[in-house]
Amino acid sequence: MADFVLRTADLIEVTLPGPVVPELVAPVPLTGSSTDVTVGGLPVCVQGDELPVELRDPLLYTQPPFTVPGTGTLTLTLLPENLTQQVSNGGKPLLLVGATFPVVFTVETPATQPTPAGPVPDPEAVKPGTARFITTNVTVTAG
Repeated sequence: MADFVLRTADLIEVTLPGPVVPELVAPVPLTGSSTDVTVGGLPVCVQGDELPVELRDPLLYTQPPFTVPGTGTLTLTLLPENLTQQVSNGGKPLLLVGATFPVVFTVETPATQPTPAGPVPDPEAVKPGTARFITTNVTVTAG
């Protein structure tokens, strides 16, 4: 089924129900890497553009009562509805608005809770969530 094609300046919004990750408070803009396909003069996004550069490095997080920040990385799992099946650019499918898809925040260094006996680390190493794409493109679709 056809859906709207994503392009530079469209957004990814990540929702993690527990941890507070400052970089994820607001939706983050995408940067399309297509060199020859544009929508409204902006490069389209292809598979591999779904995780903006600023979200690829370890991210700081806290999760009450663990108020001393720790770090973790974000992993996205795109669904078939988020990728073109018949159209590609440079051998890669184009990104589509599609459906909400799963994300996982994997703790690298746990946030801690200060106590008189010493810091207590956050015991949850994996924090599941969801993400969705937001576009201003309301004209160009692909499937």
